Amino acid sequence: MKKLFLMLMLCAPMTLFAQKFGHLDSQALLQSLPEATAVQSKLEAKGKVYQKQLEDMQAELQRQADAYDKSKSTMNATKQAETEKNLQDMYNKIQQTAQDNQKAFNEEQQKQLGPVLEKVRNAIAAVAKAGNYVYIMEKAAGQPLYINEALSKDITAEVKAQLAKMK
Repeated sequence: MKKLFLMLMLCAPMTLFAQKFGHLDSQALLQSLPEATAVQSKLEAKGKVYQKQLEDMQAELQRQADAYDKSKSTMNATKQAETEKNLQDMYNKIQQTAQDNQKAFNEEQQKQLGPVLEKVRNAIAAVAKAGNYVYIMEKAAGQPLYINEALSKDITAEVKAQLAKMK
């Protein structure tokens, strides 16, 4: 009798506390959201504006560098040094503009995507709580090395349905 009781005590926690695992493909999830694709389109347009600005600045630098190379032999040393300094200043300005544009783009991305990602996180949390999941893992982006489909449920469709309810 004691052995049976002891056996039940050891096995009961395993069955009582069985853990549920879920996984989802957040990229597919985001691509299915109209607001996420709209944000992505806006960000791509903004990125093209920044890229065009840098390309124009680089073209101007190249034009001035070519002009300098052609007329370098006829310039005195002072004029050469002044022109080289101007070219270096232009190069530095391009580098600074690239950094500033990257920072502005990242801030815009956070501002635009933040609410969408928060909505997705809330939907994932709601599905996880409703389904009593212990862990929800990302399936895409190469993060998990292995997912046992028998023990882990793909909840992407459930999260999409939850997002539809939240609109």
